[in-house]
Amino acid sequence: MPITVTAPEGVLTEAGEREILPRLSAALIEASGATGNSFFTAIVGGTVHVLPPRHIYAGGANRPVVMVELKLPNIGLGSIEARKAFIDAASGIVAELCVPEHRPENTWINIVNAPDGGWGIGDRQYTGDALVAAATAAAH
Repeated sequence: MPITVTAPEGVLTEAGEREILPRLSAALIEASGATGNSFFTAIVGGTVHVLPPRHIYAGGANRPVVMVELKLPNIGLGSIEARKAFIDAASGIVAELCVPEHRPENTWINIVNAPDGGWGIGDRQYTGDALVAAATAAAH
């Protein structure tokens, strides 16, 4: 379940650039109720993109926005409460890992869902039911 972080240079601290993805991954796993599930943990990953500030825009203007995009199958974070738990955790993580002058309104978190069957790992297509079955099997 890919997490993409995009930030302008100088907004994440040096430690933040290293720590943000492992911490967001842990937050996703926890919000999903999958802590300790080897299958679920193995399919969470992502990238951190640190760009020159001139390449980050919001509202049609250059602005120091940190964007966190989480891509999930349609069963991921299946309730409003689970999505809120991830968004709350992610916004706190970004705040901790950015320079002190980073403002909360410059942190954007977006959860994108793939349609059923629109999720794959390697050459294997997963439906929501197949993902639940694989995660359930790993929990036992």
